[in-house]
Amino acid sequence: TVLILPGLGNSGEQHWQTLWEKQIPNCERVEQTDWETPRREDWVATLNKKISAFEPGNVILVAHSLACTLVAYWAQQYHHPIKGALLVAPSDTEADTYPPGTQGFTPVPTQKLHFPSMVVASSNDFYVTLDRATQFAQAWG
Repeated sequence: TVLILPGLGNSGEQHWQTLWEKQIPNCERVEQTDWETPRREDWVATLNKKISAFEPGNVILVAHSLACTLVAYWAQQYHHPIKGALLVAPSDTEADTYPPGTQGFTPVPTQKLHFPSMVVASSNDFYVTLDRATQFAQAWG
């Protein structure tokens, strides 16, 4: 099962995560209760509940933006086995450019993840510099 984890604001109809969700079999979006002013505790609990519903080791996480930080926090708190994670355009919630309104997503966790992961980033992302995304990728393993 592939779990789609949108970031702040959710992913719109033309967003790559939505397109993947429609095209990939066994793909599900994790619906959070508050997309605009999320609380880390709520998002982590929702993610953990969703992952726990599947057979251990059969989940791949596809996270975008703030959801990359969500995955890192979830991994600190829970150790359910998953196949791996694709972490796309991780937001730097500690940067001045990050929008206000989120609660509990700082500091960005820098513990090594207990599952295979890949970070994908660009050199022109408003919410994270390439250097900072590289730091996250190295820290998360």
